[in-house]
Amino acid sequence: MAKRRSSKRGNKIEPAAQTLSFAIPVPNGSSFQYIDLSQVASLVNRRFYRQGINWAVAGFKFLSDSGTTGAVQISKLPNSWIMSNSWEKSFRAWSQMNREAMAEAPSLRPKFLDFKIYADADHHLAGSGANLMPRSNTVEFLPGQWDYSTFVIPLSDASPANSVTRDVVAVGSNYVGPGASGNFAVSLIEGYAASRALPDIRDPNMPDDASDASGSVAENWQSALFNEGTTQDGEVIQDLETQNNQAPYPFENDGTNLDTMYPGGANQGTGLQIHDLDYISGTTIGGTTRLKGGNFPCGLIRIDFANIVNPTDFAFALQIDLIPGNHRGYLCEPMTEM
Repeated sequence: MAKRRSSKRGNKIEPAAQTLSFAIPVPNGSSFQYIDLSQVASLVNRRFYRQGINWAVAGFKFLSDSGTTGAVQISKLPNSWIMSNSWEKSFRAWSQMNREAMAEAPSLRPKFLDFKIYADADHHLAGSGANLMPRSNTVEFLPGQWDYSTFVIPLSDASPANSVTRDVVAVGSNYVGPGASGNFAVSLIEGYAASRALPDIRDPNMPDDASDASGSVAENWQSALFNEGTTQDGEVIQDLETQNNQAPYPFENDGTNLDTMYPGGANQGTGLQIHDLDYISGTTIGGTTRLKGGNFPCGLIRIDFANIVNPTDFAFALQIDLIPGNHRGYLCEPMTEM
């Protein structure tokens, strides 16, 4: 009998490029760049990687000229249930929009149809053409088609046009733009926040008379029945009535705030999540600055340089180390499982 293979095909780690190399022009002062890991992986491996995956990264290494100083910061989409749920709800809405449009002509479905989003307003303004491309030795890879997704939103019959087209950003406020595409963008998190119910203003929502439990005309007379002259029940109930009965985060109509307050949206913790940062010193050994690894939702990475003094206009070299795994050679998971 032929010997049965002990390993399943699904557990095989396919060959894939594990180190991604980039050259980043870094002018004096402040600047930023974006990397879309799914786009880069599609180029270096010559096969399609969807953007809707949560990528695992082992670490980052920057090489700079020995006389260069400043700071470097890496940011990413927030690691939060809010980002996960926002992405999935928008993805399902986008998928439904496409299914309904293709109901009568399913053969029109593009082979590489994929839900792709911009990281933030700056990424939307720069467009996909500004994404950093990987390099092999001194040659930069040429990009293929990498179109970010849009929502086509119908308007009322009274509108001059029948619909409007909106790009999609992960964080920040709605209707940023117009971006490089000419479209305004809607925000995943703001769209999710606007579709959800708010917390109760107080829980429990106690009556004002709950703490009136003393004296001859006590409204809360049932509690007053057991007063012993020096009991502090009234004071305790007053504390229970006024303390820790409201959510520990601000929200719309909480008595102070008039708009939604989801982290990563328009009003609370706006922008991307800071992943790591470090200073670049003129005395850094070998001109090497290392930043930690982690997971990057949708594979979107923003790199910010601040207060850079680069006397020789040296282009930084960046290496990103990925982690081998079972998703076509990489360790990552679908955004639907984040």
